Amino acid sequence: MSDIQYDVIVIGGGIVGLASAYKINCRYPDKKILVLEKEPQVAAHQTGHNSGVIHSGIYYKPGSYKAIHCVSGRRELVEFAKEHKIKHDICGKIIVATEESELAHMSKVFANGQANGVEGIEMIDAKKIKEIEPYCEGISGIWVPCCGIIDYPDVARTYVKLLEEKFGSKVMTGHKVTAFEKHDGYTTVITEKGNFNAKYIISCAGLQSDRIAKKEGIKSDAEIIGFRGDYYDLTEKGRSKVKNLIYPVPNAKFPFLGVHFTRMIHGGVECGPNAVFVFKREGYGKTSFSLKDTWDAFTFGGTWKFFGKHWKFGMDEYRGAFSKAYFLKRLQKLIPTLELDDIVSARAGVRAMALAPQGDMLDDFKIEYHGNAIHVLNAPSPAATASLAYGSEIEKMASKYFQF
Repeated sequence: MSDIQYDVIVIGGGIVGLASAYKINCRYPDKKILVLEKEPQVAAHQTGHNSGVIHSGIYYKPGSYKAIHCVSGRRELVEFAKEHKIKHDICGKIIVATEESELAHMSKVFANGQANGVEGIEMIDAKKIKEIEPYCEGISGIWVPCCGIIDYPDVARTYVKLLEEKFGSKVMTGHKVTAFEKHDGYTTVITEKGNFNAKYIISCAGLQSDRIAKKEGIKSDAEIIGFRGDYYDLTEKGRSKVKNLIYPVPNAKFPFLGVHFTRMIHGGVECGPNAVFVFKREGYGKTSFSLKDTWDAFTFGGTWKFFGKHWKFGMDEYRGAFSKAYFLKRLQKLIPTLELDDIVSARAGVRAMALAPQGDMLDDFKIEYHGNAIHVLNAPSPAATASLAYGSEIEKMASKYFQF
């Protein structure tokens, strides 16, 4: 066993991978952990490109992984942010119904929130909506006071600091994992910059999770498909029309929350995102293209089945991606006085969506075990909010499965 350098190698320096490494070290301070991240810095993809919202747990099906861990993870995250002086603000948000047809689903969202133990939520009328957000128009809504905003890349960097300074573990950026070699009692993880040995592997590779799993030997039936979300920023004139967070009632058929308004922790207000299929998993431009990523997506039967079920939704989202006027029209459902010069095109993010062969979206965590490895194949929103709770859960799984 002299060849073993580490007890655990975690693949992926996003917020879930780092939180998992941190929680394992909290439970087992003497274990040597290495986190390998292919990008030059941690939190480079989903963690660093989300809207920075601390989610409440109101949307999720009671009893689901997401529901249970979002509420507990949110509370733990806020305490963690206070302790480590991470910039955050529990400013609250409103979910707004603008037409009668949305009221039934809004009532279901509220019932979910109550079942999930989301504190302080209340149904509000049009007058109360105006008191909270004077420029917002709605017929009914939900006030969610425990929502907030935070700097998630700073949360990730804090996990790195604690791992390295408190526990003596390592986080190496710029180390892309290319292959695995299995030995008796340990695995060699091969990267473009060197090889590392560990007794156990935990993969939290986000947009590349299915590929890492296949390289390590798993025959998973799920495939990762990327969805880009485009954002607009409000100009100085437009910013005066939003105080904090304004969300629509989400479409019941999709795990996307719809275009919304978010005050950002470092200033400004952004609106979005839409959700469009991407031709490059880590491509943030509207014309980004990867032949490999496109080939992998289009040779997976689940992709075509998904398109067949949801082509109308997809076409509508693409209209919003390429037409500022159409994007504005969607925003005007919530704030009718917004004008074209109130919004300017801004950044984008790409969300990893795991699809089943039947074309169904996997809307909850998916974790698979293989030999001496654990693979987090799907970690959908609210993974950032719930990172500490998910980290604790993965630590428990590792303790049991690896028999630490």
